[in-house]
Amino acid sequence: MYVVKSPLSDENLKTVSEALQGALVDLVDLALVAKQIHWNVVGQRFRSVHLQLDEVVSLARTHSDTVAERAAALGVSPDGRAATVAVGSGIGVTPEGWVDDTAAVGAMVDALGAVIERMRERVGATAEPDPVSQDILISATADLEKQHWMFQAENG
Repeated sequence: MYVVKSPLSDENLKTVSEALQGALVDLVDLALVAKQIHWNVVGQRFRSVHLQLDEVVSLARTHSDTVAERAAALGVSPDGRAATVAVGSGIGVTPEGWVDDTAAVGAMVDALGAVIERMRERVGATAEPDPVSQDILISATADLEKQHWMFQAENG
């Protein structure tokens, strides 16, 4: 079996792999949360919120793939299994059933805020051990912060 060798020291690899794995879990869960709310949003702003939620799903899926592939490139097996995501995500409970558009936007503000907070910690943690991984996390965080701003503005 081929094993990918990392250019990072064992200590740095541990720090970076934990950051990448945590980001993967949060991004996978964010995509699931946004899609769940997308299917269940109702209200006067249904269409705009519905479409905006799909933007978050697409963004989270794209960044989760980039994060997972970075981990693999460093010789770390990424774990995006449902059980791993359920245990490790920093996102709170997603509303059940139909969700009023105002509540849907509020839930996304909360979910994005939780992920952004953890992503910023990971950006800091990876600065010294691996600027390449840090750059990936910075890019994801910037996109998440843009969505966070847009959802906050949605509810005024």
